[in-house]
Amino acid sequence: MQLLDHVSIGVPDLEAARPFYDSIMTALGATKVYDRSNALGYGERCTAVDTESTCLAVHQDSSRVDVNKRHWCFKAVSREQVDAFFSAGLAAGGRSDGEPGLRPHYHSNYYAAFLFDPAGNRVEVVCHTVQG
Repeated sequence: MQLLDHVSIGVPDLEAARPFYDSIMTALGATKVYDRSNALGYGERCTAVDTESTCLAVHQDSSRVDVNKRHWCFKAVSREQVDAFFSAGLAAGGRSDGEPGLRPHYHSNYYAAFLFDPAGNRVEVVCHTVQG
């Protein structure tokens, strides 16, 4: 079951966020579905014939991003994709919040990486298999 239909992440500076999200979404194989002056969209929107897709929106939001426990976790099909996500995010202005590696306290094959986007939002990517 795909739990989420879509999710939105707010950033105070969309121009600073654009290269970061373009890079990490490309590393995950997500298609950019729109690029507007106030929002970016990645993935695929659900339709009446496709109810499995998920869409991420990154939108302009002047609210301050405070330190909190909220984060967004994306699925990777391989550990190599986790590594690529992390490298791409760092190269595009992200900050590390946990290098790629196993997190056995979640489960024995939980391979993940954590980044802060340029605004301070926390994003994660995980591969649940040994060889995805």
